[in-house]
Amino acid sequence: MLAGTISTCILIVFPMPSIDLAYEAAIPTEIPKVSGVEKKIILLKPRGFCAGVVRAIDVVKIALDLYGGPIYVRKEIVHNRHVVEELRQAGAIFVEELGEVPEGARVIFSAHGVSPAVREEAKQRRLQVIDATCPLVTKVHLEAVKLAKKGYTIVLIGHRDHDEVIGTLGEAPEWTILVSDVNDVDRLQIKDPDRVAYLTQTTLSLDETKDIVNRLLERFPKIMGPKTQDICYATENRQLAVKAVAPLCQALLVVGSQNSSNSRRLVEVCEKSGVPAYLLDDCSEVESRMLQNVDTVAVTAGASAPEHLVEELIAHLRSRGYANLEEAEIKEEDVRFTLPSDLEKFTPRLHTLRI
Repeated sequence: MLAGTISTCILIVFPMPSIDLAYEAAIPTEIPKVSGVEKKIILLKPRGFCAGVVRAIDVVKIALDLYGGPIYVRKEIVHNRHVVEELRQAGAIFVEELGEVPEGARVIFSAHGVSPAVREEAKQRRLQVIDATCPLVTKVHLEAVKLAKKGYTIVLIGHRDHDEVIGTLGEAPEWTILVSDVNDVDRLQIKDPDRVAYLTQTTLSLDETKDIVNRLLERFPKIMGPKTQDICYATENRQLAVKAVAPLCQALLVVGSQNSSNSRRLVEVCEKSGVPAYLLDDCSEVESRMLQNVDTVAVTAGASAPEHLVEELIAHLRSRGYANLEEAEIKEEDVRFTLPSDLEKFTPRLHTLRI
């Protein structure tokens, strides 16, 4: 085992003795070499599903198992094309708005949360709601409500069109101002600079958010922040892993969909380190140019990307000459969220329902 320290993170890299049987069959018996160089994959850990994503997928699967179809899901349950398609094939019906759901039907709210207006619409249409909102997103919503009741102007740091931000803005729209970068902060006009607070989207870049918060503190020295940061633990851990490994590779491949905010941030973090990075839905999107002159390629996955897509990508890279596989673990994750109260008693059924 090789142990070292990079920046403030502990990097543990150890050779993996063999590839999992799930993708062993895809590895050719003769692995080509380029210019005599033995090429390597560094597989980042933690990667892939976070606790909120696992919980949301479980909610859909349990609901389908318990009630059968039709089960409607407002928006993508998580931002991953493959996950949505698998659940659609299992019987879930994905809709953009509640108007597409028959009155009185059963509907699931996605992990990104919804605004009070959406909840009220569901109530008016007598929909049977199952709420799969990530508890970390719910925390931000509750903070917004509490601050608004105390008369604080809320500066919400996030991306305007993201489902999570739309839901958070809806909690206290008359009290909330959205900013996406430092320039937005410079343009802010706050009625009472002594009563201002900030909240953040849970899937942002740590560095970018830090710059925005620092500028907020410069402009509004009395600004309040959350007692604990709003950025999700999984978002933070995956970004720290990318930062730690970037100096050791010539390219990073991130498994995740284009509309996944946390996956896109992994690409940005790596590129800011000076290393090219590419966001892929799956291994079919790997292009030769991505691996040109790359002897060591790092692989990770966004918080909504399933592990089987990582396995398929590893098999694809092995077929292209990347013979060695090492795993770099930055931080151990052991976070679990309970199911919504109306489904919690059905937890034992989960072992038969996993993707």
